[in-house]
Amino acid sequence: MPSATVCAYLSRVADHQPFPPGARRVARPAAVSPCPSCGDLAGRGYPACRFCAELVDQYWLLDWQELLAAEQLAEGGAGERELAELVLADEVGRHPWTCTDWAMTLLACSQCGEELATGPADCVRCAMADALRWSWDHAGYPVAINAGEHALRVARAVLRAPHRHRAATVGAWRLLLPFLLVGELPTVGQVRRIRAAVLAGAYAELSRCTTHVELATYPELPWRRPDRSPRADHQPKAQRDQHPTADPLQDAPHPSTSEPAADPV
Repeated sequence: MPSATVCAYLSRVADHQPFPPGARRVARPAAVSPCPSCGDLAGRGYPACRFCAELVDQYWLLDWQELLAAEQLAEGGAGERELAELVLADEVGRHPWTCTDWAMTLLACSQCGEELATGPADCVRCAMADALRWSWDHAGYPVAINAGEHALRVARAVLRAPHRHRAATVGAWRLLLPFLLVGELPTVGQVRRIRAAVLAGAYAELSRCTTHVELATYPELPWRRPDRSPRADHQPKAQRDQHPTADPLQDAPHPSTSEPAADPV
């Protein structure tokens, strides 16, 4: 027999509108500011710094708490884990993307035992869960999730599992996160320069940038070769650098196209 949590859940999702937006229940900070706990720009210490973690996670947690209230469940209660399993088992777009992510945060991987999607790089179950979440972004873009929200989502996912990504990618997202939180969105070219600079050992210099403009206009390194990927070769460099990107470190929903590209994780 299905549990009471399952029965109540199924009755509520029957007439649910697809792809409800996420991370829009609270206003973003007006400006970037130092974290009173770790001293870095607020958000950059995520997830190790408690203040930075609360600042970032509030956008996810508020949506999850709304879902708990709709299901008449208490946070931390016996039914919360079961609800998380139901959310991940449901069809894509049934819940806000923030609830999908928070459900993954609450659950342990059945294969490696770590938080789902944050286990070792060779954990197949974590890789599958992490890859599946991005189908929401492709289907919901650009109305239910915009480029800035997608970038914020990717930044959080990368920083929760840094060992699953290249160090330069992790460093670039960490540098950008405080600015993503206030709604700033760099272009593809700007992020490539930031990542290249991190790869060259300039993270410390970049971390001293206190504005998005200062970080985004960091000079391109002279040894940096032009990107020779097919995607880049079909556009002049000046044109590529002017496009804002939802996810410059992965192929992502692009504001100038009607259909987002794939999201390799």
